[in-house]
Amino acid sequence: MNTFGHLFRLTDFGESHGPAIGGIIDGMPAGIVFDEGLLADDMKRRRPGGHAASPRQEDDDVEILSGIYKGFTTGAPIGFIIRNRDVRPDDYASLRGHYRPNHADYTYAVKYGRFNDPRGGGRSSARQTACRVVAGAFAKMALNKLLPALQIKAGLEQSLENILDAREKGDSIGGSVACLVSGLPAGIGEPVYGKLHARLAEAMMSINAAHGFEYGDGFALASAKGSEVIDEFFKTADGSIQTHTNHSGGIQGGISNGMPINFRVAFKPTPTFPSSIPQGAKPGRHDPCVALRAVPVVEAMAAITILDCFMEARARAL
Repeated sequence: MNTFGHLFRLTDFGESHGPAIGGIIDGMPAGIVFDEGLLADDMKRRRPGGHAASPRQEDDDVEILSGIYKGFTTGAPIGFIIRNRDVRPDDYASLRGHYRPNHADYTYAVKYGRFNDPRGGGRSSARQTACRVVAGAFAKMALNKLLPALQIKAGLEQSLENILDAREKGDSIGGSVACLVSGLPAGIGEPVYGKLHARLAEAMMSINAAHGFEYGDGFALASAKGSEVIDEFFKTADGSIQTHTNHSGGIQGGISNGMPINFRVAFKPTPTFPSSIPQGAKPGRHDPCVALRAVPVVEAMAAITILDCFMEARARAL
């Protein structure tokens, strides 16, 4: 539905060209310092605008409605709202009855009928990912206190030159985002259902335009020999257990083994570009490469998932 997470949950609302988007974050621990700078930085990285992104102009200022008092989280639900400023709903009037290739126009129309909101893709728009970045920022704030050694860093695997070239030619291009999670202790994740890599896959594949997920050596393992990808354990000087290599991507049997978790998410090319627009319709405003602004979204979904799984593990240990 519109909720993600178990103990740490985001429920979000709003459409691309409606008055606002926003959400409720439930399960945020009390006593966490509200890091306004962290939130602002993450929102800035996802924000549209710039020479390689959608020309839509949004400030993406986050208005916190509840759950923060005197600079700390209270343990109550965190309500937030982000006003949509640069909306152009009339641009989509000409698309009524037309289904944009590779978009969710047709499938949403089948599911919701004539009541579906088609403006800018409505709920299927990447505009919704701003809510994920807000929740991810709060997850990072909690993880900074609960797991101070944890680091989550994502990066784009597509050159800016290729993105700008595609845009110049009136086309779009796909890309991938790689993410590294270091400092997560061993023992996080479930053994059968709710495996850590399955939870991460669910999180990443819920992002708009995501078409592939792999962790560790991923699909390369399908053509590898067993002798080439063994992760042998050894004991370090401080008595901890590590592996010499990390073909498993930090997860074995669905549970973290203490090594860095590395995964990649593949994103399809933006399906809306000048030559794909029905005759007479306005072209709209779209990113030439979805993966570019997906970097902070991948980080956010990783933070939400890691915090949620950590909280579950800690609850079971009591």
